[in-house]
Amino acid sequence: MSKISAETRANLRSRSRLVHVGRNPQDQHGFVNTPIYRGSTVLADTIDDYEGGRNRYTYGTHGTPTTDALTDAWNDLAGAAGTVLTPSGLAAITVALLSVLGAGDHLLVSDSAYFPTRRFCDGTLKRFGVETTYYDPKVGAGIAELFKPNTRAVLVEAPGSQSFEMQDIPAISAECRPRDIAVVMDNTWATPLFFPPHERGVDIAIEAGTKYLSGHSDLLLGLTSANARHWPALNRCFTEFAVCAGPEDVFLGLRGLRTMELRLREAERQGLAMARWLQARPEVLRVLHPALPEDEGHAIWRRDFSGSSGLFSIVLKPVPRAAVAAMVDGLELFGIGASWGGYESLVIPFDCTRYRTATRWNPGGPTLRLSIGLEDPEDLKADLDRGFARLRATA
Repeated sequence: MSKISAETRANLRSRSRLVHVGRNPQDQHGFVNTPIYRGSTVLADTIDDYEGGRNRYTYGTHGTPTTDALTDAWNDLAGAAGTVLTPSGLAAITVALLSVLGAGDHLLVSDSAYFPTRRFCDGTLKRFGVETTYYDPKVGAGIAELFKPNTRAVLVEAPGSQSFEMQDIPAISAECRPRDIAVVMDNTWATPLFFPPHERGVDIAIEAGTKYLSGHSDLLLGLTSANARHWPALNRCFTEFAVCAGPEDVFLGLRGLRTMELRLREAERQGLAMARWLQARPEVLRVLHPALPEDEGHAIWRRDFSGSSGLFSIVLKPVPRAAVAAMVDGLELFGIGASWGGYESLVIPFDCTRYRTATRWNPGGPTLRLSIGLEDPEDLKADLDRGFARLRATA
């Protein structure tokens, strides 16, 4: 088998690219997959090699062939200048923000952002002297009105991980770029397969590899990629904090990478089928899913995204909490769990009211977030149908 030429690689479609990027069997004695390299110490042949930093690898926290395989693949997929691997998605977010912020700086964060991100901003960043302001996720180009002289970054998340508002990333980026304000994006819902972040003006993109990259709910991993302008600062921050992912987790990330598009496409198909079925349920007030034409953010999704994942939310018509509990607690195929992107379906109740500060959360009824797995949709519908019967009986 010949090495893939640069010309061939440039023309590969995404499925072929995921199979071949980030691996070089010729360097691994012909083995298809880059193996797990465990270790901290790397030996040099001579003093000159050691003092001159001539070894490709110098210490475990600075990278191994295993981590290089995944970061090289992710650079190719995301269109990034560089990528770092962290032990979790939240660690990926914190490294991204710390790489562009310092004491006295101002940060703008979408009001729909992942709650642990808010906790980090309101806790650690505040103690470090960084001011955070939350903004309406639908602001678009109006973000410029919120800039201060010391604004250094804007964090976006599209769609919001619970409430699913879409954000106009190109419009926000267009306002930030001439002012040298970094656009940092949590791109976990779509992955670079469905939203190429750096093509759309994002400077630093975050992916919780725990979700669709893993696909099996047995991995904690974060990926943070940057464009050429922000890569040196991101790499320096990552090196100084040494928050590196473990070798087994990186290997599992590489394994998941090869089938990620197939699983993501199936999650999209199943998710949309379930979302449309739920739209027709008399117990459901509305479905929050940007790929549905009725969704408020559909136009932005259709313009900027090439697909959707299996994660979305529903708003139930007003019922007591006991009715929601009767519905959810008795589900047999949907586990009650906060993560998503695995092969199994999940559901959680949520309420943004207690932490929204820039916008008012008033959906009109109780809300549930669903992650649709790989079970047969008819079985999932039957499970939910029995759940709705319990809801009606308790309401």
